[in-house]
Amino acid sequence: MTTSTVTENSASEPVPSKTDGASNDHRGSWVPNGAMISSRFMELRKRSGLMIALIVVTIGIPTIFLTIRLVAHAVAPHSYGPAGGYDIFIALVAGVLYVFGFIVAATLGCTAGSIDLTEGMFRHLVVTGRSRLALYLARIPAGLAIIVPLVAVGFTIVCAVCVFAAPTQLKYDGVNVPVNLSRVGLENWAANHANEVICNFNFNFGVNQSSAKASSIPAVLNSVPCGNGPGHGGVIVTKGSGSPTQSKATPAQIREVAVMIARGDYSDYALQFLYPSNSLMIRTGLWIELEAIVGFIVGLGLGSLLGQRTVAVVLMLVLEIVLTPILSRVSIPHLINLQRSVVGLAVAHLEPSGLGFVFGGGGGPGGNNGTSQLVPESRAAAICVIIAWLVGWTALGAWRMMKRDA
Repeated sequence: MTTSTVTENSASEPVPSKTDGASNDHRGSWVPNGAMISSRFMELRKRSGLMIALIVVTIGIPTIFLTIRLVAHAVAPHSYGPAGGYDIFIALVAGVLYVFGFIVAATLGCTAGSIDLTEGMFRHLVVTGRSRLALYLARIPAGLAIIVPLVAVGFTIVCAVCVFAAPTQLKYDGVNVPVNLSRVGLENWAANHANEVICNFNFNFGVNQSSAKASSIPAVLNSVPCGNGPGHGGVIVTKGSGSPTQSKATPAQIREVAVMIARGDYSDYALQFLYPSNSLMIRTGLWIELEAIVGFIVGLGLGSLLGQRTVAVVLMLVLEIVLTPILSRVSIPHLINLQRSVVGLAVAHLEPSGLGFVFGGGGGPGGNNGTSQLVPESRAAAICVIIAWLVGWTALGAWRMMKRDA
């Protein structure tokens, strides 16, 4: 009776299978879980020297610069201009955040890709049975969780100061002009400030003018006192093939010429702003973040491929500061397609209109003046190049981690 009961109970209870434990063990999965990502995040965040450097470059430099300008303007407003404004925004974005954002992101990526080897932890991670691919992929969200917010904070500070501490008057060609005037509004303003417009605004009426109004231009230029003498020194206007007219202009003629100058300069005036628009700041912020993401992922792959941080960081600096500016500005015969494959050139081609040239010189509020100086490349090709770099360097870094001896 007892034997029968034991037999029945044994038959009704499931026998543990050796495969049950293996089915619940996800250590071999190539998809990183939250614990792996959190571990990699803490691993990077605890490197105090690296974190301080990231904060100083992405947040500290713009903050210190803008603070000095704010204090200087508050102490001596007649000697130092406003701390913010459109020009300051362009200078900080194209000259500081774009380049230094890439550098600090690349430094973080190179560190994340080589930290296990340099600290002797790679063998310990491998013996746990975790997928090497998952160990590599976990570093991507962990690193981006650090660099993306830092760049966003630095950029937000720049936007806030440039908007709230912007100039209250637009200075166009050295003259304080009301902002956001229509074409008719600018012409009416010019008629009431004829002397300032004639003496300071840039214009070129050419030669052999035939209209009645244009015939009075030489007389106006010689009748309006500018600086140490009459007229606008940068322009010579002739009537027919004879010598410039020296007659005295009437006040009505002076106003007419000022209106003509304002009409010719309106297209340039319309591109001047006191501070960047909301759409420009949003597009610029996304563009700066893209540059940082590219720098981090390429640096991560390179650091993993080389197995050390120092050489990888140096190579990333050479790419961003030396090779990219040269290859982006100078067309090399028979190597034009190779130049277009440089990721820095591709990202620069996605620059929002209205910013200055990111590699120095030119650009500004003239829309595409910055990208017009680059080696020509379509937006579609630029996007393909960026995707190829991101996927390619991720594949190289992961491949090297999977093949490396533990």
